[in-house]
This record gives sequence, structure tokens and C-alpha cells, in this order.
Amino acid sequence: MAGNQTSVTEFLLLGFPLSPRTQLLLFGLFSLCYALTLLGNGAILGLVLLDSRLHTPMYFFLSHLATVDITYACTTVPQMLVNLLNPAQPISFAGCMTQTFLFLTFAHSECLLLVVMSYDRYVAICHPLQYPVIMSWRACITLAVTCWACGSLLALVHLALLLPLPFCGPQKVNHFFCEILAVLKLACADTHMNEMMVLAGAVSVLVGPFFSIVVSYIHILRAILKMQSGEGLQKAFSTCSSHLCVVGLFYGTAIIMYVGPRHGGPKEQKKYLLLFHSLCNPMLNPLIYSLRSKEVKAALKRMLEKQRTW
Repeated sequence: MAGNQTSVTEFLLLGFPLSPRTQLLLFGLFSLCYALTLLGNGAILGLVLLDSRLHTPMYFFLSHLATVDITYACTTVPQMLVNLLNPAQPISFAGCMTQTFLFLTFAHSECLLLVVMSYDRYVAICHPLQYPVIMSWRACITLAVTCWACGSLLALVHLALLLPLPFCGPQKVNHFFCEILAVLKLACADTHMNEMMVLAGAVSVLVGPFFSIVVSYIHILRAILKMQSGEGLQKAFSTCSSHLCVVGLFYGTAIIMYVGPRHGGPKEQKKYLLLFHSLCNPMLNPLIYSLRSKEVKAALKRMLEKQRTW
């Protein structure tokens, strides 16, 4: 068996088995979603950087979320668009491993950032007097760096376990990008350890953080219901409902993908679910925040007024 193994230098992403006309239609649709993702998250990033009124811990973390969403989309969508136009276009082995590593890095980082954002809201609403001390700029920068560092280290562990595996064919990845579970299916060796690590990683960055967010919002809800000020109640509910929408979209699809049953499930359905997770989530996040946040809308209005005066 070992003598028949050949070194794989490239993979072919199968993507979506559709007619050329449908693929061309999807190319246009996905290109539009990709452009909106870059535009929306870029706008939030620009507003937070340029508007001093948004220089607060909440919008500091929101700018990091926007950065993650941009890089997250840039990791998978361009290759998917190339494959829709030219399904026979392969991806190199190094390119595939890089894509897997970057996808995992940004996915893990976003999971942890959402936990930090929920903690920020918890402190702001449940301990408002201690908020400036607890969420100092030093603490915010430390939390943000920790999210990025942990996301990168977890992805590096998966990559270190993936690279030594022999790949002897077939070279066809049944996905629209080099998703780690789809790549593992092509290895001609025992991948049980890799699959267990993927599950353990998913539990550590999905299930644990998700329950932490739920606990945070139980405390937040109790604090909101005790508020006497109608304006304070409305503001707290607005910012928290935005965050909950993002959390529900992100964690819901990710948990189904990586913590749910692996065998016997509809694989094509999970592929489309991950498409929503990697394409639609980054596009919807800035829409959710900008539509529900008065501060973001006010900052955008001020920016547009400045442009007119120039």
C-alpha cells in the first residue's frame, strides 16, 4: 500500500455540482455578497477609526469583528468564485493547507471575539460604575490580542496534525474550499486523532463560549428588567439584541457543522450551511450593527456631511 502512494501536489475543489448557467448566476450573486461584505465591514472599520465618538471598548471590539469578517470572507470566497467560472482549476497543496489554516484562525478568533463582546456588554450593563476600570484600554487590547493569538495557535495545532498525513488520491475535495474535514477524507492514513482534535477544538471554541454568552445574557436580561430609565432600557436592549443576532447566526451554523453528528447526515446540506456561515454571516454582521445602532448611523451621517462640505 505504501509503495502505491504518490505525492499530491494539488487538489480539485468540487464545489457545487450545478449546470454552467446556474454556476454563472451564482458567480454574480456571490460576487455581490462578497462586495457587500467588504463594503459593509470596511465602512464600520473606517467609521470606528475616524470617528472619535466611537472610540469606546464596544466599538473597538466591533472593529476587530469587522476585520475578522473581511479576512474570513477573503479566505474562501475568491477561490470559490474562481471555481464557479472554471471548475477544473486546481488549488496547490500549499495553497490548500494555507486556506485551511487561515479559515480556522479567523473562525476561532471570531468565536472568542464574540465572547469578549458579550463580556463587555455584561460589564457595561451589570457593573456600569466599574466599567471604565474593568474595560480599560489596556484590558481591551489584551483581550483582543488574546483572541487573535488563541485563534492562530488552535489553527496551528490542526495544521501540525494535518501536514504529516499522506495524500495518495483521489485529489477531489468535496467542498467549495479546503475545509479541514473534507481534506481529511482524502488522507490514506488513520485520521481518527485529527477528527477528535477537530471535535475537541469545536467544543472548546463553540460550545463552551456559547454557554458563557448565554450565562452573560441571563445576567444582562435581569439587569435590563430592573432598569428604571426608559431611554437606558431601550439603548441596552438595542446593543444587546444586535450582538445576540450575530451570536445566533454564527454559533448556530458552526455548532451544527462541527459538533453535530458527522455520519449519516446530509453532507450536501452541511456544505450549503457552511456557505451561509462563511459568505452570509460576514455580510449580515455590519448590516445588523449599523441598522440597530444609533451611534453607527449617527457617525455615518456625520461622515457623509463632512464629505459634502469638502
